[in-house]
Amino acid sequence: MSTTHTGLGDDPADSVSFGLEDVNEVLAAMAADAATERPRDGELLTCRLGLDGESPETLTMLGVRFGVSRDRARQLYTRAVGLAVRQAQATGQPDTGVFAERYPIGWGDERLVRTLLAETYATDSDIAAQDWAYLKLRLAGHDLQDAKRMAGFVFQRIAGWQQKGRWHLLPPLHPEDVPADVWNPWLRRVEWADGTPEDLPLISTRPADIDDDSRGSMFSEKLGREVTFATGLQARLFRLLDGSERVESFRELPAALTYEIDGSERLHYPTVAVRFTDDRVALIDVIPLAHTAFHAQRARAAAGRAHAHARNWGWLVWTGSRLGVADLLTRQVDSHQEHALRNRLSTGPLGWDELRTLRTTTGLELLDLSALVLRNNWRWDRGPFRLTR
Repeated sequence: MSTTHTGLGDDPADSVSFGLEDVNEVLAAMAADAATERPRDGELLTCRLGLDGESPETLTMLGVRFGVSRDRARQLYTRAVGLAVRQAQATGQPDTGVFAERYPIGWGDERLVRTLLAETYATDSDIAAQDWAYLKLRLAGHDLQDAKRMAGFVFQRIAGWQQKGRWHLLPPLHPEDVPADVWNPWLRRVEWADGTPEDLPLISTRPADIDDDSRGSMFSEKLGREVTFATGLQARLFRLLDGSERVESFRELPAALTYEIDGSERLHYPTVAVRFTDDRVALIDVIPLAHTAFHAQRARAAAGRAHAHARNWGWLVWTGSRLGVADLLTRQVDSHQEHALRNRLSTGPLGWDELRTLRTTTGLELLDLSALVLRNNWRWDRGPFRLTR
Protein backbone atom coordinates (compact mmCIF):
# COMPACT_ATOMS: atom_id res chain seq x y z
CA MET A 1 0.00 0.00 0.00
CA SER A 2 1.26 3.43 -0.79
CA THR A 3 2.55 5.88 1.75
CA THR A 4 -0.28 8.19 0.69
CA HIS A 5 -2.80 5.77 2.16
CA THR A 6 -0.92 4.53 5.21
CA GLY A 7 0.90 7.40 6.78
CA LEU A 8 4.15 5.43 6.44
CA GLY A 9 5.82 8.44 4.87
CA ASP A 10 4.60 10.72 7.65
CA ASP A 11 6.28 11.55 10.94
CA PRO A 12 4.51 9.70 13.80
CA ALA A 13 4.92 12.87 15.88
CA ASP A 14 2.26 14.48 13.69
CA SER A 15 -0.35 11.99 14.95
CA VAL A 16 0.55 12.21 18.64
CA SER A 17 -2.22 13.73 20.75
CA PHE A 18 -4.28 13.16 23.86
CA GLY A 19 -7.12 12.07 21.57
CA LEU A 20 -5.73 8.56 21.15
CA GLU A 21 -5.18 8.29 24.90
CA ASP A 22 -8.82 9.31 25.42
CA VAL A 23 -9.77 6.39 23.16
CA ASN A 24 -7.50 4.03 25.09
CA GLU A 25 -8.93 5.09 28.47
CA VAL A 26 -12.50 4.38 27.36
CA LEU A 27 -11.51 0.91 26.18
CA ALA A 28 -9.55 0.33 29.39
CA ALA A 29 -12.70 1.19 31.36
CA MET A 30 -14.65 -1.30 29.23
CA ALA A 31 -12.01 -3.97 29.89
CA ALA A 32 -12.18 -3.24 33.63
CA ASP A 33 -15.99 -3.54 33.57
CA ALA A 34 -15.74 -6.84 31.71
CA ALA A 35 -13.17 -8.13 34.21
CA THR A 36 -15.50 -7.67 37.18
CA GLU A 37 -17.65 -10.58 36.01
CA ARG A 38 -15.35 -12.26 33.48
CA PRO A 39 -11.67 -11.75 34.45
CA ARG A 40 -10.46 -13.57 31.35
CA ASP A 41 -12.39 -11.20 29.09
CA GLY A 42 -10.71 -8.19 30.68
CA GLU A 43 -7.29 -9.76 30.20
CA LEU A 44 -8.07 -10.70 26.58
CA LEU A 45 -9.04 -7.13 25.72
CA THR A 46 -6.08 -5.61 27.55
CA CYS A 47 -3.43 -7.93 26.09
CA ARG A 48 -4.76 -8.04 22.54
CA LEU A 49 -5.02 -4.24 22.27
CA GLY A 50 -2.08 -3.30 24.49
CA LEU A 51 -4.29 -1.16 26.72
CA ASP A 52 -1.81 -1.33 29.62
CA GLY A 53 1.03 0.25 27.65
CA GLU A 54 2.60 -3.00 26.50
CA SER A 55 2.69 -3.89 22.81
CA PRO A 56 -0.43 -5.67 21.47
CA GLU A 57 -0.19 -9.46 21.55
CA THR A 58 -0.65 -11.67 18.52
CA LEU A 59 -3.41 -14.25 18.58
CA THR A 60 -0.70 -16.90 18.82
CA MET A 61 0.62 -15.33 22.03
CA LEU A 62 -2.92 -15.00 23.41
CA GLY A 63 -3.28 -18.73 22.78
CA VAL A 64 -0.06 -19.42 24.66
CA ARG A 65 -1.20 -17.16 27.51
CA PHE A 66 -4.52 -19.01 27.94
CA GLY A 67 -3.40 -22.49 26.89
CA VAL A 68 -5.58 -22.68 23.80
CA SER A 69 -5.10 -22.73 20.03
CA ARG A 70 -4.72 -19.55 18.00
CA ASP A 71 -8.19 -20.04 16.49
CA ARG A 72 -9.72 -20.56 19.92
CA ALA A 73 -7.99 -17.40 21.18
CA ARG A 74 -9.62 -15.49 18.31
CA GLN A 75 -13.03 -16.93 19.25
CA LEU A 76 -12.60 -15.99 22.90
CA TYR A 77 -11.44 -12.48 22.04
CA THR A 78 -14.30 -11.92 19.57
CA ARG A 79 -16.82 -13.06 22.18
CA ALA A 80 -15.30 -10.74 24.79
CA VAL A 81 -15.47 -7.79 22.40
CA GLY A 82 -19.10 -8.48 21.50
CA LEU A 83 -20.15 -8.63 25.15
CA ALA A 84 -18.21 -5.46 26.04
CA VAL A 85 -19.63 -3.44 23.14
CA ARG A 86 -23.21 -4.53 23.88
CA GLN A 87 -22.74 -3.69 27.55
CA ALA A 88 -21.46 -0.19 26.74
CA GLN A 89 -24.26 0.43 24.26
CA ALA A 90 -26.93 -0.78 26.68
CA THR A 91 -25.74 1.17 29.71
CA GLY A 92 -24.15 4.23 28.11
CA GLN A 93 -21.12 3.60 30.30
CA PRO A 94 -18.38 4.45 29.77
CA ASP A 95 -19.02 7.55 27.68
CA THR A 96 -17.97 6.74 24.09
CA GLY A 97 -18.43 10.24 22.67
CA VAL A 98 -14.74 10.55 21.81
CA PHE A 99 -15.16 7.80 19.18
CA ALA A 100 -17.99 9.63 17.39
CA GLU A 101 -15.81 12.76 17.30
CA ARG A 102 -12.75 11.00 15.90
CA TYR A 103 -14.47 8.58 13.47
CA PRO A 104 -17.74 10.28 12.45
CA ILE A 105 -20.39 8.40 10.51
CA GLY A 106 -20.44 11.19 7.90
CA TRP A 107 -16.88 10.51 6.75
CA GLY A 108 -16.30 8.41 3.66
CA ASP A 109 -14.61 5.02 3.75
CA GLU A 110 -11.27 6.24 2.42
CA ARG A 111 -10.94 9.05 4.94
CA LEU A 112 -11.78 6.73 7.82
CA VAL A 113 -9.38 4.03 6.65
CA ARG A 114 -6.57 6.55 6.19
CA THR A 115 -7.17 7.90 9.69
CA LEU A 116 -7.15 4.43 11.20
CA LEU A 117 -3.97 3.46 9.34
CA ALA A 118 -2.17 6.64 10.42
CA GLU A 119 -3.09 5.91 14.04
CA THR A 120 -1.89 2.33 13.65
CA TYR A 121 1.49 3.53 12.39
CA ALA A 122 1.86 6.18 15.10
CA THR A 123 1.15 3.65 17.87
CA ASP A 124 3.03 0.69 16.33
CA SER A 125 -0.09 -1.47 16.70
CA ASP A 126 -0.20 -3.23 13.32
CA ILE A 127 -0.62 -6.65 14.94
CA ALA A 128 -4.07 -5.71 16.27
CA ALA A 129 -4.94 -3.06 13.67
CA GLN A 130 -8.08 -4.79 12.42
CA ASP A 131 -9.41 -5.32 15.93
CA TRP A 132 -8.63 -1.74 16.92
CA ALA A 133 -10.36 -0.42 13.79
CA TYR A 134 -13.49 -2.48 14.38
CA LEU A 135 -13.84 -1.34 17.99
CA LYS A 136 -13.25 2.33 17.17
CA LEU A 137 -15.89 2.27 14.46
CA ARG A 138 -18.49 0.33 16.42
CA LEU A 139 -18.16 2.64 19.41
CA ALA A 140 -18.39 5.64 17.06
CA GLY A 141 -21.85 4.43 16.04
CA HIS A 142 -21.10 2.68 12.73
CA ASP A 143 -23.26 -0.37 12.20
CA LEU A 144 -21.87 -3.87 12.49
CA GLN A 145 -21.41 -4.54 8.77
CA ASP A 146 -19.80 -1.16 8.03
CA ALA A 147 -17.40 -1.58 10.95
CA LYS A 148 -16.42 -5.06 9.78
CA ARG A 149 -16.03 -3.91 6.18
CA MET A 150 -13.79 -0.94 6.96
CA ALA A 151 -11.76 -2.90 9.50
CA GLY A 152 -11.27 -5.43 6.71
CA PHE A 153 -9.97 -2.65 4.45
CA VAL A 154 -7.43 -1.73 7.14
CA PHE A 155 -6.31 -5.35 7.35
CA GLN A 156 -6.08 -5.67 3.55
CA ARG A 157 -3.95 -2.53 3.24
CA ILE A 158 -1.50 -3.72 5.88
CA ALA A 159 -1.40 -7.31 4.59
CA GLY A 160 -0.91 -6.11 1.02
CA TRP A 161 1.91 -3.81 2.03
CA GLN A 162 3.60 -6.56 4.04
CA GLN A 163 3.64 -8.78 0.95
CA LYS A 164 5.01 -5.91 -1.12
CA GLY A 165 7.72 -5.60 1.51
CA ARG A 166 9.71 -8.24 -0.35
CA TRP A 167 11.62 -5.47 -2.05
CA HIS A 168 15.16 -5.33 -3.43
CA LEU A 169 17.60 -2.44 -3.55
CA LEU A 170 18.72 -3.62 -6.99
CA PRO A 171 18.79 -2.98 -9.93
CA PRO A 172 21.28 -0.12 -9.61
CA LEU A 173 19.17 2.13 -11.83
CA HIS A 174 16.51 2.25 -9.12
CA PRO A 175 18.33 2.31 -5.76
CA GLU A 176 16.40 2.69 -2.53
CA ASP A 177 16.42 6.33 -1.48
CA VAL A 178 18.43 6.09 1.74
CA PRO A 179 20.64 9.20 2.10
CA ALA A 180 24.19 8.57 3.27
CA ASP A 181 23.67 10.87 6.25
CA VAL A 182 20.32 9.41 7.35
CA TRP A 183 21.89 7.88 10.47
CA ASN A 184 23.83 10.97 11.58
CA PRO A 185 21.18 12.40 13.92
CA TRP A 186 20.37 8.98 15.36
CA LEU A 187 24.00 8.05 15.97
CA ARG A 188 24.28 11.18 18.11
CA ARG A 189 21.38 9.88 20.22
CA VAL A 190 22.92 6.45 20.89
CA GLU A 191 24.02 5.82 24.48
CA TRP A 192 27.43 4.35 23.65
CA ALA A 193 29.24 2.02 26.04
CA ASP A 194 33.00 1.91 26.65
CA GLY A 195 35.11 -1.06 25.66
CA THR A 196 35.27 -3.42 22.72
CA PRO A 197 31.78 -4.49 21.63
CA GLU A 198 30.87 -8.15 21.40
CA ASP A 199 30.02 -9.57 17.97
CA LEU A 200 26.46 -9.77 16.71
CA PRO A 201 24.61 -12.99 17.60
CA LEU A 202 24.95 -15.69 14.94
CA ILE A 203 21.23 -16.41 14.92
CA SER A 204 18.03 -14.61 15.83
CA THR A 205 15.86 -15.69 18.73
CA ARG A 206 12.51 -17.20 17.79
CA PRO A 207 9.46 -15.99 19.71
CA ALA A 208 6.56 -18.42 19.91
CA ASP A 209 4.63 -16.23 17.44
CA ILE A 210 7.42 -15.72 14.90
CA ASP A 211 5.31 -17.45 12.22
CA ASP A 212 2.05 -15.69 13.13
CA ASP A 213 0.42 -14.43 9.94
CA SER A 214 0.12 -10.90 11.35
CA ARG A 215 3.85 -10.45 10.75
CA GLY A 216 5.43 -9.39 7.48
CA SER A 217 8.77 -10.14 5.85
CA MET A 218 11.09 -8.58 3.33
CA PHE A 219 14.31 -9.45 1.58
CA SER A 220 17.47 -7.79 2.87
CA GLU A 221 20.08 -7.19 0.19
CA LYS A 222 22.72 -6.55 2.84
CA LEU A 223 22.08 -9.88 4.56
CA GLY A 224 21.03 -11.87 1.50
CA ARG A 225 17.97 -13.32 3.23
CA GLU A 226 14.47 -12.59 4.43
CA VAL A 227 13.90 -10.70 7.67
CA THR A 228 10.65 -10.73 9.62
CA PHE A 229 9.00 -7.66 11.12
CA ALA A 230 5.90 -7.12 13.23
CA THR A 231 5.03 -3.51 12.43
CA GLY A 232 5.42 -0.74 9.89
CA LEU A 233 7.88 1.11 12.12
CA GLN A 234 10.08 -1.97 12.36
CA ALA A 235 9.96 -2.45 8.60
CA ARG A 236 10.95 1.18 8.05
CA LEU A 237 13.92 0.76 10.40
CA PHE A 238 15.07 -2.37 8.55
CA ARG A 239 14.85 -0.57 5.22
CA LEU A 240 17.02 2.26 6.51
CA LEU A 241 19.56 -0.19 7.91
CA ASP A 242 19.63 -2.24 4.72
CA GLY A 243 20.14 0.78 2.49
CA SER A 244 22.63 2.71 4.63
CA GLU A 245 26.31 2.82 3.74
CA ARG A 246 27.12 3.29 7.43
CA VAL A 247 25.69 -0.12 8.36
CA GLU A 248 27.87 -3.20 7.94
CA SER A 249 25.37 -5.80 9.17
CA PHE A 250 22.48 -6.34 11.56
CA ARG A 251 20.67 -9.13 13.37
CA GLU A 252 16.95 -8.90 14.02
CA LEU A 253 15.53 -10.22 17.32
CA PRO A 254 19.03 -10.62 18.82
CA ALA A 255 17.94 -11.62 22.35
CA ALA A 256 15.09 -12.59 24.66
CA LEU A 257 15.04 -10.32 27.71
CA THR A 258 13.06 -10.54 30.94
CA TYR A 259 11.87 -7.55 32.92
CA GLU A 260 9.39 -6.99 35.74
CA ILE A 261 6.28 -4.90 36.20
CA ASP A 262 5.21 -4.87 39.84
CA GLY A 263 6.64 -8.32 40.47
CA SER A 264 5.22 -9.85 37.29
CA GLU A 265 7.90 -11.15 34.93
CA ARG A 266 7.58 -10.21 31.25
CA LEU A 267 9.49 -11.28 28.14
CA HIS A 268 10.65 -8.97 25.35
CA TYR A 269 12.59 -9.37 22.10
CA PRO A 270 14.51 -6.17 21.16
CA THR A 271 14.15 -5.23 17.52
CA VAL A 272 17.70 -5.36 16.14
CA ALA A 273 21.43 -5.29 16.90
CA VAL A 274 23.48 -3.31 14.35
CA ARG A 275 27.18 -3.25 13.51
CA PHE A 276 28.23 0.00 11.89
CA THR A 277 31.18 0.37 9.53
CA ASP A 278 33.25 2.03 12.28
CA ASP A 279 32.98 -1.28 14.23
CA ARG A 280 30.63 0.13 16.85
CA VAL A 281 27.56 -1.97 17.70
CA ALA A 282 24.20 -0.74 18.97
CA LEU A 283 21.07 -2.47 20.18
CA ILE A 284 18.09 -0.63 18.71
CA ASP A 285 14.53 -1.13 19.90
CA VAL A 286 11.45 0.31 18.24
CA ILE A 287 9.13 2.13 20.65
CA PRO A 288 6.57 4.57 19.20
CA LEU A 289 7.18 8.16 20.25
CA ALA A 290 3.82 8.49 22.01
CA HIS A 291 4.59 5.47 24.22
CA THR A 292 8.17 6.16 25.30
CA ALA A 293 7.13 7.56 28.70
CA PHE A 294 4.79 4.69 29.67
CA HIS A 295 6.03 2.79 32.71
CA ALA A 296 5.81 -0.57 30.89
CA GLN A 297 7.89 0.70 27.97
CA ARG A 298 10.47 2.31 30.26
CA ALA A 299 10.88 -0.96 32.16
CA ARG A 300 11.35 -2.74 28.85
CA ALA A 301 13.85 -0.13 27.68
CA ALA A 302 15.83 -0.43 30.92
CA ALA A 303 16.23 -4.17 30.29
CA GLY A 304 17.40 -3.46 26.75
CA ARG A 305 19.90 -0.83 27.88
CA ALA A 306 21.35 -3.18 30.53
CA HIS A 307 21.68 -6.00 27.99
CA ALA A 308 23.39 -3.71 25.48
CA HIS A 309 25.86 -2.14 27.88
CA ALA A 310 26.79 -5.54 29.34
CA ARG A 311 28.08 -6.35 25.84
CA ASN A 312 29.69 -2.95 25.30
CA TRP A 313 27.00 -2.13 22.75
CA GLY A 314 25.34 1.21 22.39
CA TRP A 315 21.64 1.57 23.17
CA LEU A 316 18.98 3.44 21.21
CA VAL A 317 15.20 3.73 21.30
CA TRP A 318 14.12 4.34 17.69
CA THR A 319 10.77 6.12 17.46
CA GLY A 320 10.48 6.44 13.67
CA SER A 321 10.09 10.17 14.22
CA ARG A 322 12.32 13.20 13.83
CA LEU A 323 12.14 13.24 17.63
CA GLY A 324 13.70 10.71 19.99
CA VAL A 325 13.85 10.21 23.75
CA ALA A 326 16.79 12.60 23.99
CA ASP A 327 14.68 15.29 22.31
CA LEU A 328 11.84 14.76 24.77
CA LEU A 329 14.26 15.08 27.68
CA THR A 330 15.25 18.54 26.45
CA ARG A 331 11.80 19.60 25.25
CA GLN A 332 10.74 23.08 26.39
CA VAL A 333 7.60 22.86 28.52
CA ASP A 334 5.77 25.87 29.90
CA SER A 335 6.80 26.38 33.54
CA HIS A 336 3.18 26.95 34.57
CA GLN A 337 2.24 23.51 33.25
CA GLU A 338 5.14 21.84 35.05
CA HIS A 339 4.43 23.62 38.34
CA ALA A 340 0.74 22.70 38.14
CA LEU A 341 1.60 19.03 37.69
CA ARG A 342 4.30 19.05 40.36
CA ASN A 343 1.99 20.65 42.90
CA ARG A 344 -0.83 18.23 42.15
CA LEU A 345 1.41 15.15 42.30
CA SER A 346 2.79 16.24 45.67
CA THR A 347 -0.64 15.37 47.13
CA GLY A 348 -0.90 11.90 45.57
CA PRO A 349 -1.56 10.03 42.31
CA LEU A 350 -3.31 11.80 39.42
CA GLY A 351 -6.17 10.16 37.51
CA TRP A 352 -7.45 10.65 33.97
CA ASP A 353 -10.40 12.93 34.74
CA GLU A 354 -8.17 15.31 36.69
CA LEU A 355 -5.55 15.26 33.96
CA ARG A 356 -8.22 16.13 31.39
CA THR A 357 -9.19 19.17 33.44
CA LEU A 358 -5.57 20.17 33.94
CA ARG A 359 -4.67 19.90 30.29
CA THR A 360 -7.74 21.97 29.36
CA THR A 361 -6.82 24.77 31.76
CA THR A 362 -3.05 24.79 31.02
CA GLY A 363 -2.85 23.72 27.37
CA LEU A 364 -0.66 20.73 28.22
CA GLU A 365 0.08 18.52 25.18
CA LEU A 366 0.82 14.80 25.24
CA LEU A 367 4.49 15.23 24.33
CA ASP A 368 4.79 17.85 27.07
CA LEU A 369 3.53 15.26 29.56
CA SER A 370 5.94 12.68 28.14
CA ALA A 371 8.84 15.09 28.53
CA LEU A 372 7.96 15.86 32.16
CA VAL A 373 7.50 12.18 33.03
CA LEU A 374 10.90 11.28 31.58
CA ARG A 375 12.75 14.24 33.13
CA ASN A 376 11.25 13.85 36.59
CA ASN A 377 11.20 10.05 36.60
CA TRP A 378 7.47 10.00 37.32
CA ARG A 379 5.47 6.84 36.72
CA TRP A 380 2.85 6.83 33.94
CA ASP A 381 0.65 3.76 34.14
CA ARG A 382 -1.82 3.25 31.34
CA GLY A 383 -5.19 1.54 31.08
CA PRO A 384 -6.35 2.92 33.47
CA PHE A 385 -4.21 6.05 33.57
CA ARG A 386 -2.39 6.82 36.80
CA LEU A 387 0.44 9.30 37.21
CA THR A 388 2.59 9.16 40.36
CA ARG A 389 5.82 10.68 41.60
